[in-house]
Amino acid sequence: MNLSMIQASVTMGQLQQKLDLIGNNLANTNTTGYKSRNSNFSSLLVQQIDNLDDESAERNRITPDGIRIGTGAQLGHTNLNLSQGSLQNTGRELDVALLGDNQLFQVQVPTEEGTETQYTRAGNFYLNPLDNGQLLLTNADGYPVIGEDGDPIAIEEGFDGISITENGGLSITRGEQQEIEAQLDVVEAVRPRILEAAGQNRFRIPDNIPDDGIFADVAFDDQQMQSQTLEASNVEIQKELTDLLMAQRAYQFNAKSISTSDQMMGLVNQLRS
Repeated sequence: MNLSMIQASVTMGQLQQKLDLIGNNLANTNTTGYKSRNSNFSSLLVQQIDNLDDESAERNRITPDGIRIGTGAQLGHTNLNLSQGSLQNTGRELDVALLGDNQLFQVQVPTEEGTETQYTRAGNFYLNPLDNGQLLLTNADGYPVIGEDGDPIAIEEGFDGISITENGGLSITRGEQQEIEAQLDVVEAVRPRILEAAGQNRFRIPDNIPDDGIFADVAFDDQQMQSQTLEASNVEIQKELTDLLMAQRAYQFNAKSISTSDQMMGLVNQLRS
């Protein structure tokens, strides 16, 4: 296989990952609070014969001195777009949307290594009964939502009304009294590119990555939310379809390059014989 065929085949593998990313974005167009991911490519340079001694260089070099051999392109990195999606009024008291970019709710998720804090923009919350007469605030998957003290939010049963204030307080009405009995805790992703998808519209900090500097606390007075509202996905369908078309054309171009190179090698072999 010659160099052009290697370059094309490597690039096709990376383009397939981009196509998968676009497909995932399009599949989540209607997912509450979903955040799209964008991909960037970089040149893949994996061989450089610059530092060999004179004898080795003369024997092994296949390019001029100082010229690198590239083997296609690679998916350099993916960027998480945490910008706000459109807001949709639901009229449901436990639906709430974050108004600040890069801000996230926190939920506790059980894993094989123990309980892990994960992050989401989806604010469709529910109350699930506990055995001790309390109600646990959870996300749509049933995972506890973290409050101001770092623990899951639980409130006593027997209330007459519940609502979420503009800064994330859970206002509970019991008879004639109305009090803030819990507070949603919100963090801001300072380095959102580090976060990885954890599935079900949640994000996590990758393993072996220190969490220092990735998140910043958001003061309760600075938390801005809109109750009875959900944030829609921020996927831009027009952009995704344009990226899909460009990726498909690039994939077809590289496939044609392999086919053409294969035909040329066949002609060369026929001439030799």
